[in-house]
Amino acid sequence: MSAKIKKGDLVEVISGKDKGTKGKVLAVFPDEDRVTVEGVNIQKRHLKAGARQSYPQGGILDRPGKIHISNVRFYSEQAGRSVRVGFDESADGGKVRVARGKKAAGTRLD
Repeated sequence: MSAKIKKGDLVEVISGKDKGTKGKVLAVFPDEDRVTVEGVNIQKRHLKAGARQSYPQGGILDRPGKIHISNVRFYSEQAGRSVRVGFDESADGGKVRVARGKKAAGTRLD
C-alpha cells in the first residue's frame, strides 16, 4: 500500500482533523505505514536554548507530524479531485501508477 504514495506526491487528507487539506508528501515511512504531509498535523517542538546550532536562542517550532497512509489519497490535478491509485504494465514491461475509478480510470500518474 505504501508504494502507491511517494515523496513529492500531492495528496488530499480524507479523514481526521485536517480533512480536505491538500499538501505535498514530505516523507514516507513504509515500515510504519505513515507519511508526513506539508501543512497537516502540525505539532509543537520545544527547544532549549543551545540545544541545536540552528536555534541557539531556543524556541517553539511548528512541524508536521506523521499521519497514517490510509488517511490520505493521491490528488490528481488532471481529474481535479483525489483518486485511488493502481498499477498497470507499461509498454516496456515495467509497472506504472495509474488512477482508478469511473472518471479517471487509466490516467497515468507518473
